[in-house]
Amino acid sequence: MKEQRDYQGDLASIRTVMERSVKFLSLSGLSGILAGLYALLGAAYAYVVLPTPPSPLQYAYEDVTKHLPALFAIALAVLVASLLTGFLLARQKAKRLGAAVWDSTSQRLLFNLSVPLAAGGIFIIALFLNNHNSMIAPVSLIFYGLALLNASHQLYGEVKYLGYSEIVLGLVASFFPGYGMAFWTIGFGLLHIIYGAVMFKKYDR
Repeated sequence: MKEQRDYQGDLASIRTVMERSVKFLSLSGLSGILAGLYALLGAAYAYVVLPTPPSPLQYAYEDVTKHLPALFAIALAVLVASLLTGFLLARQKAKRLGAAVWDSTSQRLLFNLSVPLAAGGIFIIALFLNNHNSMIAPVSLIFYGLALLNASHQLYGEVKYLGYSEIVLGLVASFFPGYGMAFWTIGFGLLHIIYGAVMFKKYDR
């Protein structure tokens, strides 16, 4: 009986170590909020770069097409800033927990995230080359949501709800061509801020 209790205790210890080694890599509350703010700033700058739309939310296809290089540059800047912020906060949290930032678990996590994101990126390039620009924003939301779901079993459970939300939003956006900027702002901006606030209140306080 004592050996069985010791065995169960060892398993619990191993599970705790594994959770500590990977869950700090989850999109933390603060990094989620900052990523959302970066996206909102990027969207605000895009409104400055693009000509005045026919309505506050809708852009004509030809206007967006003319400025796609600028939009891609803005999206890339938001992505780099978000990833860098997430990494720095994860490294800081790892030091506090005494966990390694880069191990077999984090490598597996990165792989699970990268496959859907890489597939989505290639698909977006194909859409751009074939002039299906109105579908770029919906596809980016859908594949981002799929990436979160693919890695959610290694992260905090709340990540999967963010993934579901991004997928649903992307599917809805696919029926409203011309409103991609608005849906992109909601998905990468507001949803990240809401998720980050929930995570901050639950885990980071």
